[in-house]
Amino acid sequence: MNNKITINIDFIKKFVTEDELNGIFSEIERINRQLEERKGPGSEFLGWLDLPNRTIESYAGFQELVTEIRQEADVFLVIGIGGSYLGARAVVEALEPGLDEKGPMNPEIIFAGYNIDSVYMTKLLEYLKTKSVYVNVISKSGTTTEPGIAFRVVKAMMEKVYGKDEARKRIIATTDEKKGALRKMAEEEGYRTFTIPADVGGRFSVLTPVGLLPIAVSGNYAETLLDGALNMKEILQNSSYDVNIANLYAAIRYLLYKKGKSIEILSNFDQKLVYFAEWWKQLFGESEGKNGKGIFPASANFTTDLHSLGQYIQEGRRDLLETFLIVKKIQDHIMVPEDEKNLDGLNYLAGKTYHEINLKAHQGTAEAHRDGGVPNMTIYLPEINAYWLGSLIFMFEKAVAISGYLLGVNPFNQPGVEAYKTNMFKLLGKPGF
Repeated sequence: MNNKITINIDFIKKFVTEDELNGIFSEIERINRQLEERKGPGSEFLGWLDLPNRTIESYAGFQELVTEIRQEADVFLVIGIGGSYLGARAVVEALEPGLDEKGPMNPEIIFAGYNIDSVYMTKLLEYLKTKSVYVNVISKSGTTTEPGIAFRVVKAMMEKVYGKDEARKRIIATTDEKKGALRKMAEEEGYRTFTIPADVGGRFSVLTPVGLLPIAVSGNYAETLLDGALNMKEILQNSSYDVNIANLYAAIRYLLYKKGKSIEILSNFDQKLVYFAEWWKQLFGESEGKNGKGIFPASANFTTDLHSLGQYIQEGRRDLLETFLIVKKIQDHIMVPEDEKNLDGLNYLAGKTYHEINLKAHQGTAEAHRDGGVPNMTIYLPEINAYWLGSLIFMFEKAVAISGYLLGVNPFNQPGVEAYKTNMFKLLGKPGF
């Protein structure tokens, strides 16, 4: 790959000086050493650092199962919540379905278990009755409420439609290697299983079978995703800001945070990246938001949200910073045609592609937001494919680890997630609550 992911910080320079960046460099170097030596808070959950070095072949039976599902299934139903589905959904929805020599072979990928929406589940079950379905239930514990009740309902449906023997062939559990309710159920029922490494937290798990299996089944290239992540891992061995965009991104965010910028908006101009932003929000929200600290992660989908959130970003409270995620090259080019009457006055755009206009919209937006007091930087993705998404995923994972340590929090736990569960369990009458 001759291209690379780059970051433009021209519109940060009004808010952060070169001296400030240089002043924090030694601390970031120290944090990187701490991560590599596995000595910081939460070091027992640093297994994600090694994931790019793995191959699909290291997961026994992976390729054979993917081939079977793609040949047999109309629908591949992925049941999970949070890190158990967001990474996979981000990549699946960003990439076009793959093709093999026979043409399209991809089952439809549907996600469930990430809400408690009765209407959604009712319609889903009705839809699945006429399809050939395989199910991937993903949970480290198997007791998380949302995916747990979804799987209970789907399991009953599968056994009714296919019978128990065929149903167990069609259910795959991705869970803890040794313990937990789902592991026990999988062993008792005879489901095929993949392991969530014990040293990898959910929001860092997209490069494990949690994300790789749905991504591969969708027809996209899971191995290429790992290759992209490995490429970024090797790049990040160089600590220089000029090369290491994880260091630079983390440094800028922290310096702006110290100046009162407590909300970050990840803004993109490509509809395919909407769920990538959802994954990014979980990654940064769960990693940083502790002990009364952290930057609140939000997202915007432009140009759509320029006609709603745009007013606030331009002139609202000045506690915002913004990161644009821009795709340089796209495959499809729709051109604006000439119109003889030009009643809409848009002939000045005739001959320009949507993508050209979109890039100018980004440029104009970035300038306007900077002038309105919103520091912003732009991360450029060469194009949307598995390689560059894998690279970007690893970059953000490394950056959030650095950010957490800069803030003085453990970026690898999420104790606050349990608060709502305790109240809900009590209200629902769960034993012990």
